[in-house]
Amino acid sequence: MERNKWDYSNPNPVPAAAGTKKSGGRTAKYKQKIGEALEKAVASIAVKKVKEGISVGFQRIKDKYHKTTQKHKNQES
Repeated sequence: MERNKWDYSNPNPVPAAAGTKKSGGRTAKYKQKIGEALEKAVASIAVKKVKEGISVGFQRIKDKYHKTTQKHKNQES
């Protein structure tokens, strides 16, 4: 059946790297700070893109409105 399921011939399949030192959690703190900074940067870029998209959309609507109102004004004259 499932012979490999309970194979205990290698109890530690991923050995710890030799010569590594623990830095007292400093790397975790730096990783967290870098992650937070990246999140802020990504959020800032996203907000800028949304603002640009909204302004382009509104400008397109304004242009379209002005074209239609000018057609009506020209027909009335």
